[in-house]
Amino acid sequence: MDSYHLMELPTKVLIGDGVIDRLGEFLKESAGDRKVVISSGSNVTTKIRDAVESALGSEPAWVEVAAADMENVNRVMMAASGSGCIVGVGGGKSVDVGKLAAFKLHLPFYSVPTSASHDGISSPFASLKGLDRPYSIMAKPPVGILADIDVISSAPRRLLASGCGDLVSKLTAVKDWQLANRVKGEYYGGYSASLALMSASVVLDHARRMGRFDRESVRELVEALISTGVAAGIAGSSRPCSGSEHLFSHYLDIVAPESGLHGEKCGIGTIMMAKLHGIDWRRVRSALKSVGAPVEASQIGVDDSMVVEALVRASSIRPDRYTILSRRKLNGKSARALAKATGVI
Repeated sequence: MDSYHLMELPTKVLIGDGVIDRLGEFLKESAGDRKVVISSGSNVTTKIRDAVESALGSEPAWVEVAAADMENVNRVMMAASGSGCIVGVGGGKSVDVGKLAAFKLHLPFYSVPTSASHDGISSPFASLKGLDRPYSIMAKPPVGILADIDVISSAPRRLLASGCGDLVSKLTAVKDWQLANRVKGEYYGGYSASLALMSASVVLDHARRMGRFDRESVRELVEALISTGVAAGIAGSSRPCSGSEHLFSHYLDIVAPESGLHGEKCGIGTIMMAKLHGIDWRRVRSALKSVGAPVEASQIGVDDSMVVEALVRASSIRPDRYTILSRRKLNGKSARALAKATGVI
């Protein structure tokens, strides 16, 4: 087993109210006078688009990302020929597509989230559809992250609650990592694990306050999501951020691709994986409910049979990743009992 790993972290983070007006200054070190290419989703409002162009002082090349897949990555790459940097403006898919395009072109990538629905805004991983595997692939973390709390606070509450779901999932991800260390001798990084757990505690310990989604709590949510991306960079893998609960989510992506947001599915998975690990799953469920995140599969349009199938088969998605599902080897009966006991079905 390798006794070393590479740490890659964001170079700078600018967070606060109205900071989108400083985007031009933020990018100048990388872009200079060269073209800026922006990967953005269709939901990026005219207001944000105007603010971006005003901050840059010139019109960038906008590429509207319809889906998080290689076709859209290639479109961004074509637009980025001769450019100084790529910027992902929007939610998960525009950031992931821009991140992978920049990685392939060896260009600096900047993340400008308009919501806080998961930790992809800062992590070195990109989640795309249509690849030979349904989980995230390694790229590079953003060089810089510009998070305007005015903009993110106006995102739909469902997206912000999804971000809380992704945060609590670090609880079981770290437990799985510790298990893999004990059973398989896998490298375990205590510092990055502690950072991930501290981010999860933001929701677990302060769910009622976080669920207000006012500027203060949204800023705390964004900072915690950025921290989990940094934890992955320190670990050199997604281990502190992604475990059995993410495998459960990825399996649902296959059997129910249009059902639920990433953080919603991870949150529901965390409730069940917490019970398998023998930790306080009721606390996880209560925290998610307090922030308005779903705690039952039916709330995201997933039926009971899909939940059972995902619990039984999720570990097959990534056999190299040892988790509690690898150890417990659930069958249909035990999977259904787990989902019922935790109120997921």
